[in-house]
Amino acid sequence: MHEWALAEAIISTISQIAEREGLKEVIEVRIKIGELQQIEPDVLRFALSQIRTSIFEKTRLEIEIAKAWFKCGNCGNKWIFDKETLDDENADAIHFIPEVVKAYVKCPKCGSMDLEILHGRGVWLEGVKGVK
Repeated sequence: MHEWALAEAIISTISQIAEREGLKEVIEVRIKIGELQQIEPDVLRFALSQIRTSIFEKTRLEIEIAKAWFKCGNCGNKWIFDKETLDDENADAIHFIPEVVKAYVKCPKCGSMDLEILHGRGVWLEGVKGVK
């Protein structure tokens, strides 16, 4: 469900960029989504297609998922998040509030729950191309 709110924010941000840059048409948008956001790319793509304005009629969307990386505060181990290790209830909790991942994930090396999220959190625009 939060894919729709995210789509509205993305369209708003791109519209501001297009206005600032004097773009008459946006032809490509590259979006990167952190894995911990657990955004469904197909749902986001559909939401974006439904709320586009005329400036976005021919926009090609590229959506990439950025893997989540953690670092253990106890032993310094770095590892890639594996959401398959979570049960459905914990995965849902992380879906709605990604920061709670720290309550469900342990360092695979030492078992500590003192971890830092190095990568894989957030949503950002990698690029916007348009025609002036």
